[in-house]
Amino acid sequence: MSLDPKVASRLKRTPDGLVPAIVQQYDTGEVLMLAWMDDEALHRTLTTGRATYWSRSRSAYWVKGDTSGHVQHVKSVALDCDGDTLLLKVDQVGAACHTGDRTCFDADQLLLS
Repeated sequence: MSLDPKVASRLKRTPDGLVPAIVQQYDTGEVLMLAWMDDEALHRTLTTGRATYWSRSRSAYWVKGDTSGHVQHVKSVALDCDGDTLLLKVDQVGAACHTGDRTCFDADQLLLS
């Protein structure tokens, strides 16, 4: 099986075939992380309900939580108005960030001048 052609035709991908995916906690709105998806990762996510991403550093698919136990149960997936960004609303179990932080945006707050 592959990604529904109606969905695939709406995606605007980077030159390497990827679409950024913003990941948000479904009930609080907390932004957890940003990851990358290609058509196959999106298809797997939509059909399994488990967040699946493309790892640019490993050049491989990864299902969030398979090794860490920090699973993302997908509640919804939306495509933005331009077709170039996905929004996943998930129920995050444990830390979302590979550093062990709840979100990937916890550790490095920048100050406005």
